[in-house]
Amino acid sequence: MKKKAIERTVLGFFVGIAIGQMISVLISLIAGNGEFIVCTPKFISIVGNEAGAAAIQTLLCGIMGIGYAGASLIWENDKLNLAVQTGICFGIYAIATLPIAYFTSWMEHSAAGVLGYIGIFVASFVFVWFIQYLMLKNKLNAINTKIHS
Repeated sequence: MKKKAIERTVLGFFVGIAIGQMISVLISLIAGNGEFIVCTPKFISIVGNEAGAAAIQTLLCGIMGIGYAGASLIWENDKLNLAVQTGICFGIYAIATLPIAYFTSWMEHSAAGVLGYIGIFVASFVFVWFIQYLMLKNKLNAINTKIHS
């Protein structure tokens, strides 16, 4: 279990960085008017320069990836029921995401901005959870069909 956790931590760091980069590319394609948007202008002004902001954001995306990768181990714990697994993972994901999103100015620093970001976060979590639930249910149904045939 320890080895698996270490492997997921290392992999999670790099996957987090890759996802952060893909999001920057996607945002740039949608809203960049032909320019690459590395970080929000507000975060760049807080840090003082674009390179420093990009380096900090990259590190934070890696840390977020570690949180998500670590939380993935919760789904493999058969001693916990689905509701408990969901609650623990949601909490870890929120702790890994929301402070970083606030710090990097991915959300507006106002009550409406924070609530809007939380709403998007919750909706994304529910969507991904539901898709994973359906995939697992189909997998279990296939196993049960093989057992009973």
